[in-house]
Amino acid sequence: MKSELHRLINIIARLRAPAGCPWDREQTHASLLPCLLDEMYEFFEAVDENSPYKMEEELGDLLLQVVLHSQIAKEEGTFTIEDVAHGISEKIIRRHPHVFGDVEVSSSRDVLNNWEQIKKAEKGKAHRRFLVDDIPEALPALFRAEKIQRRVARVGFDWHDAGPALDKVEEEFNEFRQALASGDTTHAVEELGDILFALVNVARHKGICAEEALRAANNKFTRRFRFVEDACTKAGIDIQKASLETLDRFWEQSKKEVG
Repeated sequence: MKSELHRLINIIARLRAPAGCPWDREQTHASLLPCLLDEMYEFFEAVDENSPYKMEEELGDLLLQVVLHSQIAKEEGTFTIEDVAHGISEKIIRRHPHVFGDVEVSSSRDVLNNWEQIKKAEKGKAHRRFLVDDIPEALPALFRAEKIQRRVARVGFDWHDAGPALDKVEEEFNEFRQALASGDTTHAVEELGDILFALVNVARHKGICAEEALRAANNKFTRRFRFVEDACTKAGIDIQKASLETLDRFWEQSKKEVG
């Protein structure tokens, strides 16, 4: 295993060398960010499909990104992949004193609380003035909402169960209706955001990842609409001219045929 990792590191170093690949030599940390995002979401898809073959392939693509960024940093004299591996190893050991030390825990909640306290001590007060300061704004919105809610729940700012959270969804939905009726688009946008945030809260209390739920809904919709398009083609119907009644009929059929 070690030799294969070293082989990959050496391959990337050769690609970045003066006589290597022009494209690889041109890359920077910033230019590679879209590639990193693409590979991350392709791994998500592999997990959704429960495909070990694809997961292995996509993890390799993610590893390539890690090695590339590390090689660029090595050339710049900032850090190496050995520094990356050392840093994460030390962090994992430091943040798991219940495994590598003598701290005792009784639940996952204890682990998370300890993790947060250790992280705070590592970064220092100057790193984060407020509890939610270091949750990246670039995260997908639903995922970020869940992280914000989990973070504040650690200090007790949370309902004890999903009941009040669900009531909050209904409250926000009524306010959204009122905003729509008033014609105030700005207010409607705000209230729609409140609905989504409240729905994430309900999902969190029920152990559901809202981001994964929406991705699944997107996949289901696209699967069914592909069926509708195929049905139109087979029936000799131009989907652009098909009636809503026809599309609805094919849509209902898609629920039985493709789930």
